[in-house]
Amino acid sequence: MTSPALSLLAAGTAARLDPLHLFLDADLLVQVVMAGLLLASLWVWTIVFSFALRLRKLRKRCDVYEGEFWQARDLDAFQSEHGQGDVPSARVVTAALGEWRRSLAAGKSVDREGARARLASAMEVVVAQEAEGLGERLTFLATVGSVAPFIGLFGTVWGIMSSFFQIGQEQNSSLAVVAPGIAEALAATAVGLFAAIPAVIAYNRFAAAVDRFEARLQRFADRFHASLSRELDGK
Repeated sequence: MTSPALSLLAAGTAARLDPLHLFLDADLLVQVVMAGLLLASLWVWTIVFSFALRLRKLRKRCDVYEGEFWQARDLDAFQSEHGQGDVPSARVVTAALGEWRRSLAAGKSVDREGARARLASAMEVVVAQEAEGLGERLTFLATVGSVAPFIGLFGTVWGIMSSFFQIGQEQNSSLAVVAPGIAEALAATAVGLFAAIPAVIAYNRFAAAVDRFEARLQRFADRFHASLSRELDGK
């Protein structure tokens, strides 16, 4: 004979929410919605980890490059040796040196103000391209953060409609009949929030990080532009 304590324990265990059972027992459309949201969440976390790792590597490479750059005696030799890797600062310097050579080509009179403007424009373009390339994948985070709750809500509405349809078919409005279907439907909204909340947090943090990295590159470009401008004064 089963003791009352064991009976209560068994009843409590059976009454707990099981996410897997909620998914398996849900309507087919609700299952599709939840599966899509789970895949989106997986991709969000993939972007989060890959972006954080890439940003960390870029910062470290720029730190090393810029530290050695300002100590270099021969910029052309230094650039040919250290400017080939995935280093945003090096690409800024490459663009500036290219414009510098074109502006000071043999047989041309030096237009100092025009050369300064062209140098600034060449470096600003590269800085903007680096920021855009770094933040390109963040648009997916913004999309998931804004759309996922509504997709989950769509699954919830569909599941509740299905539950009420079953009530009409069985002609039984008992809570025991309708509650499981509503719980399965509400799981879609929960999954939508599960995907959206990390996406919004990550997007806000990474967007700010991209802005800071762009500002860092712009400061480096401004400092290099000032150095080249002094060189132009001596031409």
